[in-house]
Amino acid sequence: MRDANPQTVYLKDYTVPEYLIHEVDLKFNLDDECTQVTAKLKISRNPESSHQSEALTLHGEKLELISVLLNGEALSKDDYQQTPTALIIHQVPQKQAFEVIIENHINPKANTALEGLYLSKSMLCTQCEAEGFRKITYFLDRPDVMSRFTTTLIGDKSRYPVLLSNGNKIAQGELLENDHWVTWEDPFAKPCYLFALVAGQLDCVADRFTTMSGRNIDLQIFVENHDLDKCAHAMQALKNAMLWDEQVYGREYDLDLYMIVAVGHFNMGAMENKGLNVFNTKFVLARPDTATDSDYEHIEGVIGHEYFHNWTGNRITCRDWFQLSLKEGFTVFRDQEFTGDRTSKAVKRIEDVNMLRTRQFAEDAGPMAHPIRPDAYIEINNFYTLTVYEKGAEVVRMLHTLLGAEGFRKGSDLYFQRHDGQAVTCDDFVNAMQDANGVDLTEFRRWYAQAGTPLVNVSPQYDEASQTLHLTISQTSPPTPGQPVKEPLPIPLRLGLLYSDGSIAPCQLKEQSASKNETVLQLTEKEQQFIFTGLKEKPVISILRGFSSPVKLTMERSQDELAFLLRHDCDTFNRWEAGQQLSSRIILNLIEDWRDGRELKIEPVIVDAFQQVLEQSWEDLSYFSLLLNLPSEIYLAEQMQVIDPEGIHYAREKVILTLAEQLQKRFLELYQLYHKDESGQFDSGAIGRRRIKNACLAYLSVLNTPEIQSLSLAQFKSAKNMTDQMAALSVIVNNEHPGKLQCLTDFYQQWQNEALVIDKWFALQASSPMPETFDTVTGLLDHPAFDMKNPNRVRSLVGAFSQANPLHFHASNGQGYRFLGDRIIELNTLNPQVASRMLSALTQWRRFDETRQQLMKDQLERIMTTDAISPDVYEVASKSLA
Repeated sequence: MRDANPQTVYLKDYTVPEYLIHEVDLKFNLDDECTQVTAKLKISRNPESSHQSEALTLHGEKLELISVLLNGEALSKDDYQQTPTALIIHQVPQKQAFEVIIENHINPKANTALEGLYLSKSMLCTQCEAEGFRKITYFLDRPDVMSRFTTTLIGDKSRYPVLLSNGNKIAQGELLENDHWVTWEDPFAKPCYLFALVAGQLDCVADRFTTMSGRNIDLQIFVENHDLDKCAHAMQALKNAMLWDEQVYGREYDLDLYMIVAVGHFNMGAMENKGLNVFNTKFVLARPDTATDSDYEHIEGVIGHEYFHNWTGNRITCRDWFQLSLKEGFTVFRDQEFTGDRTSKAVKRIEDVNMLRTRQFAEDAGPMAHPIRPDAYIEINNFYTLTVYEKGAEVVRMLHTLLGAEGFRKGSDLYFQRHDGQAVTCDDFVNAMQDANGVDLTEFRRWYAQAGTPLVNVSPQYDEASQTLHLTISQTSPPTPGQPVKEPLPIPLRLGLLYSDGSIAPCQLKEQSASKNETVLQLTEKEQQFIFTGLKEKPVISILRGFSSPVKLTMERSQDELAFLLRHDCDTFNRWEAGQQLSSRIILNLIEDWRDGRELKIEPVIVDAFQQVLEQSWEDLSYFSLLLNLPSEIYLAEQMQVIDPEGIHYAREKVILTLAEQLQKRFLELYQLYHKDESGQFDSGAIGRRRIKNACLAYLSVLNTPEIQSLSLAQFKSAKNMTDQMAALSVIVNNEHPGKLQCLTDFYQQWQNEALVIDKWFALQASSPMPETFDTVTGLLDHPAFDMKNPNRVRSLVGAFSQANPLHFHASNGQGYRFLGDRIIELNTLNPQVASRMLSALTQWRRFDETRQQLMKDQLERIMTTDAISPDVYEVASKSLA
């Protein structure tokens, strides 16, 4: 059974810290199994605190305490109390500042949770966000305690030749017995969650960046020696991000040195520690033969994200963890815009919305639903969610839409000016936007407090006599846990109108004197009416352009109208969305036929629509490839009251097969047109050509003819870049290809020394729809390359199977659920953070038929009654069952 009831933390209970730590002097004597930490803390009572306690309580977990000194005097055990989560010094000076020196030991090798200081292969590194610093030494581990850090690292020169920490290197030297030391000083006060330490055998790729004021910044990326040739893209991405932040936000880097370290064992994608970013290798290492086009784009996006945090997260940080979206939502918005500017704005927007609607909307509709600023949590690690990050970014984007680019920049400038060096709240951010623009954002703040996805319904009525269009638009927000009743939200809706010949119709609201090509409607009440005048015929409505608000939109449309928008809409998002709606409607109708045992017949409108897309000339080939993608099985599941995994899969496959059969000639022409070796080229043109070629190959592969099988095998064998090799292997693995086992063996032998490539090999097999997949997945658990202690490897096998293979994970006999339950129980003791994230695949159990509901519920209950269940897993499981 559980050790104890985990405690819930509430936003309403926030109080300012009773004490402040002004300066921290850390000394580490490094050892894989027994690192000695000495922390010298300069502390005073916080004048803003009303508490009168004479005791000082410091957070700490899993620390071996050696000694405590107060103002130079050693304390006895009567002077303090140790608990599993704290060190309480009974009496400290109240009128003046004082010094506490704490010595403790920690065992990095035994730290499989990868929080605090831990061993990753042969490297010591840290992860302190959100509450990992308390596993290094006793401290006020909360983001509103900001301190200046000086860090001295001591270690064996052979074992730890590279010693890194935050800020600037100010001193170094040699010691006896082959030891050496380095001292780092960070001139900027920061919360302890931004502390970082890395020590090990690393090599460095170096470069420089000259800022807009003419300062030269040293840039360094540290990796293991065999990865030195995979850093060029990450380095260029960093320089691109630094330049973009200067040009778009006027933000210049503030230290003389910026370092990135690539780590193989990491719970997250990356961490923005001041001046020393620690990254999952997945988001640093890239070479054309080992990384796909998507990898290259994700690396640049994540490098940008962590760099942008220097201002939106580090210089200005969050007051408490309930304000997490203050830094994450704003920074995700910034990295999305950066990637859009660097690649294709249309493609980036569609990819972001796709993830929001397939993953975050499900979170909003489930038992873990929470606002972007939650009001309670048990384990803060569980709130590093798509809601806080991705929906948080959408809320920032709505501000950008409402205020315009110029107004948003004025707001961000005021925010940076007002709060530099402070720990603040989401309200402070909105206040800056409001004050800089002279607008009232009182109602907009509801987006921070209300959970769930609003439902927006649009009812149009055209009056031919008066040439007016009446739009009645209403909003409702379904109940979510703890929030049964919702207030109306301000919802910006970008809208355009088209005439039947595809030309742009005027957007002239009744109360406006001038017409526009496009307008932004502001829905602020439960129901409103908007009247457009001067329309010579009934227009086709293009609404929610660019996905201007994170809502679910309903509006009656015919299939012909959707096909029209797919042909003519000038808004790239809505053009793609029309194709998705058309495809979804046809697939959902086929599911009904499949359930009732009727023959699956495809409506010709979808073949005609795809044919027209295929025959058009497209400048942005990556966007063209997205227009050819059918809605994913996960997205289709979101459209159903009761999810039918098998029906979704077979109906969707029937549409793919029909399109392949009827458009085979054009798919083959496009494949041959764009099948050329452009390895090493990552410009938008080369990426687009690869995407179109491989999209066509995916369609052709379902025909399973000897000719197409030869085509995919030839591409697999001749590919000189990972994008083409993985695309070919994917169609081989996901169809009845006679060369499947040999190709998988060859691929593994070719790449067995490249961990990130082998992650792809595991994930590809785990997500395959082929009948033997479950046996393959269980067999791969025993593969010598599988390691349950490596989060990337767990995500590539267990995560890919449970979250990217709905057909087999949701097998009606429950074997997929049992498989995941076993892995979560095993991970619970190894790495609770990863365990709780894997659990998300079971949280939607109420959306399925009764048999599957019971099977999923059984696993949740089994997990809940596991001995020593972690707070991370307990919170997700208990809320799922509540």
